[in-house]
Amino acid sequence: MKKIAILNGPNLDRLGKREPEIYGNATLGDLEKALRAEFAPAAKLEFFQSNHEGELIDRIAKLADDGFDGIVINGGALTHTSVALRDALLGARVPAVEVHISNIYKREEFRHTSLTAPACTAVITGLGLEGYHAAVRFLLKA
Repeated sequence: MKKIAILNGPNLDRLGKREPEIYGNATLGDLEKALRAEFAPAAKLEFFQSNHEGELIDRIAKLADDGFDGIVINGGALTHTSVALRDALLGARVPAVEVHISNIYKREEFRHTSLTAPACTAVITGLGLEGYHAAVRFLLKA
């Protein structure tokens, strides 16, 4: 059984409340239930969300130490600003898939650049919450 971490950054705890026209009406709890329902027999999933960059970085380092097989990460706005988050992903040496609920290329120009993408095996953008499912499926096959 593979161990896969689902990491969510700033403001993703507000899913279902914040800008539902962009992010939809489902909550982070709804996403967790859906992922567990689909993948529970094949993967041990661990979920973590923080609005604080350092907590995400600490969690990534712990995942590497705890022998995780993959990371699905939606770094929120930190995707576009955090060299430290990028370095943590690179240093972990755990395959990671970056996920964006919205299509970042249809949004503001500053969202078109991801500092963390080069540290990831793949990037999924614009599939809504289905992007998380696709990322887990990919990591299970890797």
